[in-house]
Amino acid sequence: MTGKKKIVKSIKIDVDKCNGCRACEVICSALHAAPPYSSSNPARSRIRVIRDPLADIYVPVYAGEYTAAECAGRDRYTIDGKQYEECAFCRASCPSRDFFKEPDSGLPLKCDMCESDPSVTEPMCVQWCLADALTYEEREEEVEPEVGVEDVDVGLEALANKYGWQTVLDSVARISKKA
Repeated sequence: MTGKKKIVKSIKIDVDKCNGCRACEVICSALHAAPPYSSSNPARSRIRVIRDPLADIYVPVYAGEYTAAECAGRDRYTIDGKQYEECAFCRASCPSRDFFKEPDSGLPLKCDMCESDPSVTEPMCVQWCLADALTYEEREEEVEPEVGVEDVDVGLEALANKYGWQTVLDSVARISKKA
């Protein structure tokens, strides 16, 4: 039995081609400015280039999902003799660092593959990357079955056991007002 399929969009990164020009950051922040293209602030970009110009190392990383918890990964990697923390290459917006957060509000940023502009057929960072370090890809994947009500109940019960029902109810009420 085959399930439903969905299109998964991603940006493939070839770090050997990246020259650190940061054009991807500039165009991303310009597209997401209000109104679009009215300003450019790379701190608002959904893609960042991790840089070590003296060692000629540039690693583009685009924003992934928000996570409310800090990760346990604190490994260090050595690239050309320089040590990097695992966080440097992480795509998540999380409480332990300022990457991928809106500078004014602190809200998490996530790459939307430039779908906020219907006229854009592939992400602007890919289009503007003159070194061809970024490549847009689409692939089909099977969709996981829908989360059942019992799964939600188990999750809520776990939250209630940890924080108390009143805290959970207050959070749900606060979140529902935003929607």
